[in-house]
Amino acid sequence: MKIAVFPGSFDPITKGHVAVLRSALPIFDKIYVAIGTNSTKKTMFPLAKRKEWIQQCFLGEQKIEVIDYQILTVELCRQLGAEYIIRGIRNTLDFQYEKDIAHANKQLNPQVETLFFATTIEYSHISSSMVRDVYLNHGDCSPFIPDCYQLNIE
Repeated sequence: MKIAVFPGSFDPITKGHVAVLRSALPIFDKIYVAIGTNSTKKTMFPLAKRKEWIQQCFLGEQKIEVIDYQILTVELCRQLGAEYIIRGIRNTLDFQYEKDIAHANKQLNPQVETLFFATTIEYSHISSSMVRDVYLNHGDCSPFIPDCYQLNIE
């Protein structure tokens, strides 16, 4: 059984995240979308809401399970029996950052391989931080987030 972990803060999940997951689905038997705690990031949206949004985007998809965690990603992989980490790449800056993390993860757990999925051109400019900025400035987030949920200014 091929099991993968797609870690991230998903604050919020974007069309780019969904595209990466859709690309990975045919390859794996199970994908854990793992919402992690990143010590360098302060999240805007509550964990429960982020989980709900991801679940809404993949309703009925048996291969995807949404979880949260507060340990090293490679330790989570060990606990779940996952041999793969999925990472989306938008540009060369992403690649450099993700490559360094992949090397560190490989040293920490040699059984885990990181697989990079390039985002499609139409989503390569989208980041969660950009969506948060649009949201905070009362802009229309709909071009950047999947149709499965809405970001409403409250």
